[in-house]
Amino acid sequence: MTSDIMPASHADRSRTQPPDFPMQRRCPFDPPAEYERLRAQEPVTKVRVPTGQIAWLVTRYEDVRRLLTDPRVSADRWHPNMPLTEDVTPQTRRNIAAFGESLIGLDQPEHGPRRRMLITEFTVRRMQTLRPHIQHTVDGCIDDLLAGPRPADLVDALAVRVPARTLCELLGMPYEDRDLLERSATAQLRRGVSPQERQRNGVELRGYLDKLVSAKEADPTDDLLGRLILRNRETKLYDHELLVGLMMLLVIAGFETTANMIALGVAGLLQQPEKVQAIIDDPAAVGVAVEELLRYFTVVDALPRVAKGDIEVGGVPIREGDGLLLSFLSANWDEDVFSGATRLDLDRDARHHMAFGYGVHQCLGQNLAREELQIVFRTIFTRIPTLRLATSLEELPFKTDSNIYGLDELPVTW
Repeated sequence: MTSDIMPASHADRSRTQPPDFPMQRRCPFDPPAEYERLRAQEPVTKVRVPTGQIAWLVTRYEDVRRLLTDPRVSADRWHPNMPLTEDVTPQTRRNIAAFGESLIGLDQPEHGPRRRMLITEFTVRRMQTLRPHIQHTVDGCIDDLLAGPRPADLVDALAVRVPARTLCELLGMPYEDRDLLERSATAQLRRGVSPQERQRNGVELRGYLDKLVSAKEADPTDDLLGRLILRNRETKLYDHELLVGLMMLLVIAGFETTANMIALGVAGLLQQPEKVQAIIDDPAAVGVAVEELLRYFTVVDALPRVAKGDIEVGGVPIREGDGLLLSFLSANWDEDVFSGATRLDLDRDARHHMAFGYGVHQCLGQNLAREELQIVFRTIFTRIPTLRLATSLEELPFKTDSNIYGLDELPVTW
């Protein structure tokens, strides 16, 4: 009788368990095949995350965009229904919540003043002052690459070094401590890492940054951290622990995303030599190309949220307390917004993509990421036009167990 009064898709869904999330990709560079069907038939559907929790997966661009600005949608990491995609202990959940309180887990009005503490450090103009440093770093990495053995691992030689050096420069960290950045970011983002190891690495990173903030408080230097201290420590908002949390956020979010985008972008472009040639022929157009690369290779699949009020999305009632997963990856491949979305088109105007999110929580470091990516893609292909994979695409170790998609290694030769 149910099938007589309900659409088939709803009837089928009522008899089966929700599909697991994250879903498997159909090929290394494409979203899961199921996303296309979901956008067309069930744009708001229940899924089960690895912890066993049921949440609503939202896949259409317009729905994702609208929910990111809806005051009834909460970023509160303390909420027990926040759909986390890794197994956590109660202590780990408390750590995630405390980390989120620095910025990413706050709703308005608390979020605004804390974001404004940082926003002047990430303007387009401020990031442009880092261009010489980024260019010098990229050139140095490529010099080392060309002088070394072949094949070489581009992840180790370039993809992780550029954001690590840039973050160290930005925060006034000694570059010798860069291994801590990579180790900590990996531990926090890989789903296969045990809660105990994640906890240990989180404690180590927090301890390091606590000492760094204390040193800058005693003797502020002309870097992001020093300027934040000088500008804010006489205000009511200033707090040592808050600053440590903000630095943790910048380290984890700013390192892993850019490193993986570099590796994925190079690997994907090497599959289409004509796209590489287009960058070589017109290096000035790399800014437009980077926006399309960000759309096409979206490294963060979905953002977790919780409904703090009843909402209707696409005709589906979302109840207060329901968990949400807002899929940037699916939204960025929505044909209603990006015609021919399955095609990598470096001439496309893709500036309205959601690789950096949208709304009040839109990625604070997006201007920095753009500078790094533009310099990397322009420089690597103009300096090594014969760059190619040293193994088959099928043999590349993609990060299928990470909350930020990418590559563990990228063997190349020339």
